[in-house]
Amino acid sequence: MASAAVTSFTVFTPFLFLILNSSTAHYIPCSESLVEIAQGKNISHCKKLTTLGVEFGWEVSKHDERQVDILVSKRLNNAEMMWLAWGVNPQVRPQMVGTRAIIGIRQLNGSAGAKTYNITADTKLGCRLQPSEIDVQVKNMSLDYVASFDYLTLHATIVLPSSYNISRLNHVWQVGYGAQGAEPAMHPTALQNVDSTETIDLKNGSAQHVHGVLNIIGWGTFLPAGVIIARYFPYPLELGAYRYHLHVACQIIGYNLGVVGWSIGLWLGQASKDYKFKVHRIFSIFIFTFTTLQVLALRWKPHKTDDYRKYWNMYHHFLGYALLAVISLNIFHGIDILKPDHSWKRAYVGILGVFGVIVTALEIFTWAKYLTEDKEPKPGPGPGNPKPGSGRAAAAAETQPPVESQA
Repeated sequence: MASAAVTSFTVFTPFLFLILNSSTAHYIPCSESLVEIAQGKNISHCKKLTTLGVEFGWEVSKHDERQVDILVSKRLNNAEMMWLAWGVNPQVRPQMVGTRAIIGIRQLNGSAGAKTYNITADTKLGCRLQPSEIDVQVKNMSLDYVASFDYLTLHATIVLPSSYNISRLNHVWQVGYGAQGAEPAMHPTALQNVDSTETIDLKNGSAQHVHGVLNIIGWGTFLPAGVIIARYFPYPLELGAYRYHLHVACQIIGYNLGVVGWSIGLWLGQASKDYKFKVHRIFSIFIFTFTTLQVLALRWKPHKTDDYRKYWNMYHHFLGYALLAVISLNIFHGIDILKPDHSWKRAYVGILGVFGVIVTALEIFTWAKYLTEDKEPKPGPGPGNPKPGSGRAAAAAETQPPVESQA
């Protein structure tokens, strides 16, 4: 029944769109409101930051990769937020102390402005924070309140010294609710305020998400779907010839998408030399190597009449199931590396959940049908039922090779 196969694949469509929309939302654009606000500004990438509801947009100059236009935005939701800050930290890890910051302050009279600040250990202890020169060149600083969208936006052009790596840039963001002139008051000490730091790749950020999406759809969706078709459709759903073609189509589509995503991952590894993810890399090489071996079986598998065909089938099935386990593990590992919002992990868990429901239902159906057929009484020998192993039927059976799955 081809319609059953189509129905099964239709179930996955919402989850694929969720992953694609999740990827797009991280970079182009953050939110529809911010897209309109950013019109006229040199911003082409955008990311929803992990805390405080802050959105971060940027554009690396085509002529000088150390020059970056940044746009930091926060929807106020009628809150009396007074200042918005963003900065970079040249130290080994992202943290508040040592940050070279741009802080935009909105005064009670409605006026707004932005200045540069050095965040030191004294600042963390509660000492006054005053404007100062920083080792990052900052141009065109501005803080704007967009009343139509209730957004506070901080915009600037920065030129990073050679000691900063835009492929592994430690950046910090913060919001506060009090200020005296150009001196921002201490921000809240809630967990989100303390955890508002990360390391970001400004150069290859969008490529990372394309890499992740292609591998989730290719390795993580189409390949398991092909395995399910090969495992269950010949018996419970009786697709006949359609089953083999659907299995092959899923494997080829999944393999091609996965190889493209894997190639992008290799390029990212070469472009970002400071990023080293050895476990993720080893798993990905294992997946590519043995998935290629599985796909080559479409042309170079043994013939059905070969004596060792059954042993090859055992190897092919075992390797396929092992690959599915490694693929799932590596996808979760890659999501943790990428650190997007939780929608990525939820989407992939949803895909695995749908696969789990389908496999469980087909497994129950298979066993129920097998047990039912096993208990049905078999006709004994008689005039209309010749004795098993004798007559024309037995002779014909001896001359025919056993029927075997094409997968």
